[in-house]
Amino acid sequence: MDRLEAMSTLLAVVEAGSLSAASRKLRTPLATVSRRVSELEAHLKTRLLNRSTRRLTLTDAGEAYIGACRRILDQLDEAEHIAAGEYRSPTGELTVTASMVLGRRHVVPVAAQFLEAYPEVLLRLRLADRVVSLQEEHVDVAIRIGALPDSSMVARQIGGVRLVVCASPAYLARRGPPATPRDLAAHDCISFVGFASPNAWNFPIGGSLVPVRVRSRLMVDAAEAVLDAAIAGAGIIRLYSYHVADAVRDGRLKILLEEFEPRPLPVNVIHLGGGLVPLKVRAFVDFAAPRLKAQLAADLG
Repeated sequence: MDRLEAMSTLLAVVEAGSLSAASRKLRTPLATVSRRVSELEAHLKTRLLNRSTRRLTLTDAGEAYIGACRRILDQLDEAEHIAAGEYRSPTGELTVTASMVLGRRHVVPVAAQFLEAYPEVLLRLRLADRVVSLQEEHVDVAIRIGALPDSSMVARQIGGVRLVVCASPAYLARRGPPATPRDLAAHDCISFVGFASPNAWNFPIGGSLVPVRVRSRLMVDAAEAVLDAAIAGAGIIRLYSYHVADAVRDGRLKILLEEFEPRPLPVNVIHLGGGLVPLKVRAFVDFAAPRLKAQLAADLG
């Protein structure tokens, strides 16, 4: 039995949530994945996983062992990076994640400039409207919006984004603008379902964030489609300032209820802390941070 291979397989099973999901992730036959885990349990003379038809959970011994596996595999990964020279010069594969629109609008142009400046780096961008775990999904750098929980992450703040309410001139000519957030209940609203509740939007009223009822006649799961619907006159939207910056600048949308906006949310570039930081990570953060900061500042208006 290859113990490191077995550890990696066990970790993949735990992170994927099942043997079959780990099989697909590793592109390894299900029987092989199951055998490796069973051989590891036999070697340790203890059960690591509780298996059932519906879910897979770690035993107490498995909880302790999986933590040790992560540390060992992380140390091995770092040793390989050192041997490959990634701590001597920016080289190798770098994975960066950001939300979909922020990534397309700001990270992609910066990434293109970075690749030109550092020809030995291979850059992989993962754009997704969800929080990607750096450690579990092997991501080097993330651009995150919002307050960061206390963690082992190293963060550099690069600016902020406004949460703005907008509508098209055609819609406002037809229905008039809302004077207060509570007026939204009488308007047609368009909600980004991955972003906020379609029934209530939070506004700072009386010193605290208060949910205000809205009438979402259209609910969409993509920010770009929400923006398109607002430009077409379908209703009032609430998105981040970078989503709507171009449409506001050229007059296709107007910002509403500015006096009721919450404080801008911070934007940070983050990476894992502890141990040596590969030069490719440091190089990207140092290169990207000032450029992203300038672009976000322009979007704030």
